[in-house]
Amino acid sequence: MKVEVRMFGFVGAFFLVMGPTYWWLSKDPVGTTALTMAFGLNALIWFYLFFTSIRIGPRPEDRDDAEISEAAGDLGFFSPYSWWPLFAAASAALAVTGVIFGWWLLIIAMPFLAYSVIGMVFEYYRRENDRYGEMADGHGPRST
Repeated sequence: MKVEVRMFGFVGAFFLVMGPTYWWLSKDPVGTTALTMAFGLNALIWFYLFFTSIRIGPRPEDRDDAEISEAAGDLGFFSPYSWWPLFAAASAALAVTGVIFGWWLLIIAMPFLAYSVIGMVFEYYRRENDRYGEMADGHGPRST
């Protein structure tokens, strides 16, 4: 992750320098706010990548002496068929539309958005003992 951390570090440094420079040259609050927010969002991604790279160590892509075969294998688990992203996107679109047309629509959309995001996050969540048909406290089978 060295390359990603460096890339986002350079882009963040650019936004950090350009924000005050833009303000000094133009006195435009909208552009300055946009550059400041771009720096903040970039800093979030950099922070995540930096600490993830410390936690997982160097990948084969980060080493000059790595072989192509070292990167073979599973990259992770990707849901083969899930309806939750569709529901989350539709709920988010409804919530954003609520900001535009009326707060009442946003208030209606927020429970749907929360429910769909929770459903997407916990779609494959299982308790440790669920696969054995036992309760999580280990006191026998579940009642259905």
